[in-house]
Amino acid sequence: MDLKKLKKKLFRRPGQRAVIAVPYIWLLVLFLIPFAIVLKISFAEQEIAIPPFTPLTTIDEDLGRLNIAISYQNYADIFQNFWNTLNPFGDSENSNIYLMTYWSSIKTALTTTIICLLIGYPTAYAISRANPAARNGLLLAIMLPFWTSFLLRVYAWMGLLGHNGIINNFLIKYGIISEPLDLFYNAFSLNLVMVYAYLPFMILPLYTQLVKLDNRLLEAASDLGAGPIKSFFTITLPLSKTGIIAGSMLVFVPAVGEFVIPELVGGSENLMIGKVLWQAFFDQNNWPLASAVAVVMVALLVIPIALFQHYENRELEEGGK
Repeated sequence: MDLKKLKKKLFRRPGQRAVIAVPYIWLLVLFLIPFAIVLKISFAEQEIAIPPFTPLTTIDEDLGRLNIAISYQNYADIFQNFWNTLNPFGDSENSNIYLMTYWSSIKTALTTTIICLLIGYPTAYAISRANPAARNGLLLAIMLPFWTSFLLRVYAWMGLLGHNGIINNFLIKYGIISEPLDLFYNAFSLNLVMVYAYLPFMILPLYTQLVKLDNRLLEAASDLGAGPIKSFFTITLPLSKTGIIAGSMLVFVPAVGEFVIPELVGGSENLMIGKVLWQAFFDQNNWPLASAVAVVMVALLVIPIALFQHYENRELEEGGK
């Protein structure tokens, strides 16, 4: 190696390390440190004080020793009656509300993700195959709702779906129905508004992946006798797997902890973990229990994130070979 290349490599290394360090610092400051604080509080006990929880460590000045008081009661409360809660034929009165809420949140998030994928994939495919001059306008139409307040958009759905809302009034006016439809404060309104809110997060990663697809591959498949459906399942779909996974993660992860939409349009029967966290923190002032609920929720979300990261790294390794 000559001297010029050696100097170039040495001077470039600090800059590379600084660039690589930025996301790690971001993760440390905005996730790991707050998570460590929440994890610490989850092992405390509720106390009428400021802050409203007991310290984990105290110093006995008389004996000159450090006392550590760790409580697992919050996690025991979350996982009590575990098997009875999972058993569909079990006693519902002895079911655990926290486990039921976790399941309700995951089920709602999965439903939202699947519907967003079914709607978002053909939408992203159509935009990626549109005239290049029209793509920016179509993408702008997808992003346009983000220009208004999220809360305002949710309130707009309340005016549309309510018993005296625009939809019911329109259907009654033209004689299509005689009584207002039950479109609000149920699973239908919850899933509808969730899909509306998170659909752009599915479309944009899919579009980014599909727009890079080489059309010559489809032409080659057609020349070899493959029809449109076979070409889609053998070429287009496999090459867009990264976009599917990225979009699904961008929808699923925030949807699990959603609070505003279930609170405003979901009703009391569609309780999600965000509402439980709010009640524990602010209504019950039980920070340790709320922290334990949050820690378990993060643990549930880390699994799909780790699987996605593993898959992405494997794709990069195979692509580099």
